[in-house]
Amino acid sequence: METTELIEILSRGEDSHHQFKSNVTNELSLATEMIAFSNTQGGMMVIGASNNGRVSGLAREDMARLSNLVSNAASQQVRPPINPIAENVSTDDGLVVVVHIAEGISKPYMDKNGAVWEKNGADKRRATAREEIQRMFQSSALIHGDGIPSGVAVGDINTMLFSAFYEQEFDETLSEQDLPVPQILNNLNLAKDGVLNIAGALLFADSVRYQLPAFVVKCVSYPGNDIDEGEYLDSQDISGTLRNVFDDVLGFVLRHVRRVQADQSVNSLGKLEVPKIVFEELIVNALIHRDYFISAPVRVIVFSDRIEIISPGHLPNNLTIENIKHGNSNIRNPVLASFATKLLPYRGLGSGIRRAIRAYPAISFVEDRDGNMFTATVHLPSHVVPETI
Repeated sequence: METTELIEILSRGEDSHHQFKSNVTNELSLATEMIAFSNTQGGMMVIGASNNGRVSGLAREDMARLSNLVSNAASQQVRPPINPIAENVSTDDGLVVVVHIAEGISKPYMDKNGAVWEKNGADKRRATAREEIQRMFQSSALIHGDGIPSGVAVGDINTMLFSAFYEQEFDETLSEQDLPVPQILNNLNLAKDGVLNIAGALLFADSVRYQLPAFVVKCVSYPGNDIDEGEYLDSQDISGTLRNVFDDVLGFVLRHVRRVQADQSVNSLGKLEVPKIVFEELIVNALIHRDYFISAPVRVIVFSDRIEIISPGHLPNNLTIENIKHGNSNIRNPVLASFATKLLPYRGLGSGIRRAIRAYPAISFVEDRDGNMFTATVHLPSHVVPETI
């Protein structure tokens, strides 16, 4: 690292990716800091600088000691071990050690006592909530939200719907099988021990509104450009099988999208001001790729100038907004995604966002990692702001 780059980082102060320590002597304390970076998005620790960014400097004999301390902490105090990179940097005010910690691929990382730590702004905190730790396992592809038990019994599936799907997919009827339906659902990774997982419940259960109340889609339309607690034009809480939810959410949105005559006759229905495929792609992505470890609904909010589709959960792993615009994907819910290619207009190739943007470029995306949500905003033609495209 160049000295000028280090000075620039120090001048900006501590944040989620940078932490400053005047000195470090405790191996376990150092380990917890590195664990927090590994469990979040990675970062850099500067040893030899106070938390106000001023270089205090280290003695030359400190350098070898800190190198050993970092190595021992990473290998002996972190489970599983990590591999930080330490480098010595000389400044006008003295020597510092810069420790680079990459975001881990085997989350959750924990200390030797079993405590899991994660970054919380410039500080760290101990992760204790089950959902937080589950999401870390999820990021390492060890568990998936769509595979956890839903509490919905296999007897609550829509038998006609499942039978029709099975016959179309396997060219055989359920009655021709020697296996009972619960075993078939187990074999398809949709159930276990008589209980549907989240994917099985959302795809084939008759009603999940009461067992899984957080997984409805909440739709609302407002007359202006802001949320108005006292006045709205339309609202609907949508639940049911995933295909029905998709159809009903799409129907709600299209009810509130203007049609324009363009060069058509006055007796024609007119063309949608935003192509239908845009909403198809964004809605199906919200349903398939949301984080099912978060007990919160997908929200669809229609304003006079835009339509927002808000999904629980930020982009998984190392995906970025630029990545998804170029077709990169990371399947968060593999069971759900594999069935969605057969039941929804979903191809599973990472091409949905690209297709939506090609059809209508005035779409913006916001990833809120602190709030743990992802928002796709379709800016309506009469209010398009070029900077948002």
